[in-house]
Parts: sequence; C-alpha cells; structure tokens
Amino acid sequence: MGKIYFDNGSTSFPKAPGVARAMAEFLERGAFNINRGGYEGAYEMAGRVLDTREMLAKLFHAESSRQVIFTPGITWSLNMFLNGFLREGDHVVVSGMEHNGVMRPLEQLRKTKGISYDVARTSSEGEVTAEAVEEKIGPKTRLVLVLHASNVCGTVLPIEEIGEVCKRHDVFFAVDTAQSAGTLSIDMQKANIDFLGFTGHKGLKGPQGIGGFLISPELDACVRPVILGGTGSHSDLLSQPEELPDKYESGTMNLPGIIGLHAALSYLEETGIDVIRREKEQLTARFLDGVREIPGVRVIGKQTMEHRTAVVSLDFPEMDNAIAAFLLEQEYGIMTRVGLHCAPLAHQSLGTFPKGTVRFSFSEQNTEEEIVRGIEAVKRITENRNYL
Repeated sequence: MGKIYFDNGSTSFPKAPGVARAMAEFLERGAFNINRGGYEGAYEMAGRVLDTREMLAKLFHAESSRQVIFTPGITWSLNMFLNGFLREGDHVVVSGMEHNGVMRPLEQLRKTKGISYDVARTSSEGEVTAEAVEEKIGPKTRLVLVLHASNVCGTVLPIEEIGEVCKRHDVFFAVDTAQSAGTLSIDMQKANIDFLGFTGHKGLKGPQGIGGFLISPELDACVRPVILGGTGSHSDLLSQPEELPDKYESGTMNLPGIIGLHAALSYLEETGIDVIRREKEQLTARFLDGVREIPGVRVIGKQTMEHRTAVVSLDFPEMDNAIAAFLLEQEYGIMTRVGLHCAPLAHQSLGTFPKGTVRFSFSEQNTEEEIVRGIEAVKRITENRNYL
C-alpha cells in the first residue's frame, strides 16, 4: 500500500520539479551572499534574486519589483507589517475565518498597544461579503485584513469587492494569500491591495522557510521597519535605509530558499496557474461528490466547488476526528491534518470548535486513483464501529 499525501494545505509535496536541484547546485557550486561581495558570483546571485522579485511582481500585478520583500514566511510578514504599522487607538476589521498568523499578533497589539479589532459577519460556510466588512468600518478603522481562501474549508473571499469598499472608505487593505497564491489569480491593482503576504512553500510549490510580502508605496510610507541591521547598502549610516526593498530586508537572506522559489515560479509560469487550478478543482469535485454520499460524514463549509479551493474539511460526528485521521494513515496510508488548524476563529464560525475537523487538501500532483482510494477509506472507517 503506497502512501497518499493529502496535506498540501500545510505544505505542498512533492515540490515543483527542479526546486531541490537548484538549491543543491547553489549550495555546492557557490553559496555567495548578495549586496556584500564584489565579485562575479555575488553579482550573478543578485541577478537571480532580482529575477525572482520580478516574477513575483508579475504574478501579483505589482507596480514594481522593488515592492517585493523577502521574509522567512508569511507569519513573519504579517508580524512585521502589523507591528510596524498599527498605532495606539487604531481599529482593524478582520473576517471570521482568520488564521492565528493574523489573530495572535492582533491580540497582542490589543493588549500592549491599545489597538482594537472587529470580526466581520461570517456565514457557517465561511463566506464573508463586502457588505459585512463595510458594516464594521468606523471612524478609527485604519486597516481591513482578510485571508483570500480559508485553510480550514477552502472558502474563497471576494477580495476585489472588499478592496473596493476599502478604497471608498480610504482604509488600507491587506490580504493573506497563504492558501491562494499559485492557484488563484491575484491582481493587486484590480483588488486595491496595499499589503499582500505570501508564502513560498504551499501553492507556489517552493521550499519551506521562504515567503514575503508586497507593499504599496502609500502604505510603505506609513510602516516602520521592526527588524533593523545590515543591508549591504548605505553602510556609512547608522539609520535604516528608507528605500525598498532594503528597508525591510536586514541581515543575511535565505538565498537557498529564494533559489528554490525561483525554480518553483519558473514551473508555475511554464505550466500555468489556470491549468493547475482546473486540475485541483476536478480532483476536489470528485472527492466532494464521493464523501457527501457517505453516512456518518459531514462536509464542513461549502458543499460544491463554487468559490472554494482544493481544501475539504470533514467531521465524523459519531467518532473522534483524531481517531479517524489516525485510521486513515495507519490502515490506508492517507496523510491528512486533524484538529483546529491554527484557526480557532474559523472553527468557531464554522461550528466545529473545539472538536475541529479532518482536513484533506489536494495538489495537481494527486491522481484520480488516489481520490477514489480516499473516498473508499472514509467510507470504510465510518462503517466499522469497532474503532469507537
């Protein structure tokens, strides 16, 4: 029995072709730092980093590649932004589907800086309308921050409509694309996005430990860097450089990660994210059609593929979800993720707190045969009551 990986919402596997090879070649043939060495290898590496910025700027429709900032991941990006932007008395609007990568920094800032936040009305299927966001905007609102797609149930939020609301109210708009980058088309200009956080290791199919954010010039002017140090530029000054990307990129960068991300982005460009999305949608629709008919299983969130990604959460009302996940892996070789998925607020909105769910998240690398095996495994564990 071969193993089946259905945990791509946590991290993609396998990675894009060429990622591991590109990283190994960099480390073996010349792991030179950029902005430091005055020799050919360092200059070549600087060119690869710039090329990666340009690929990301193109992917997200940013005005300039200078707006692309590299960090260790989207959690770092969100923390750097929120801590550098919010001031005492500021008000933030979030959705009821947010990950702890958003909620924990906000909660700490509420306690330490006196900021406040409100949660926009969220349906039991994870839907948040632009009208629900607008209802929470008040005179002290400085930021609306929402995820693009839920890591729990896959529901996609209408970011273009929400962005229009933010523009009308002169409020900055930030989007967490951890579950959508590389799968859904995202246009910063069209959606009026001022801050876009991304991670490299999920839909972008790169390695762990690399991510970043893109920031509009208007928002950048209002954000203070929270990590300061050497950038390889303006070394005569004790103050942090103001220009992008140096303002936010102090210290030695994760160059192996950037090289790996470059290879992954090249794969996405060659394959096409629309092609990848369609393949994921077909597999997810097949899985949904199969598990909806199984007694003793409840699909959480939207019941169809409308406005959803390749993430499906199941609840097993007549058994412990942790036991269900254990049996899926031990007896059928199926790897999922069980629990609250670092998103208790989302589970409260969906009505699955504190029990959580068993989450299946698919990749275009999965096959129809694997989906059928997954459906059959779910059916079998619900039929066998000896596990209870």
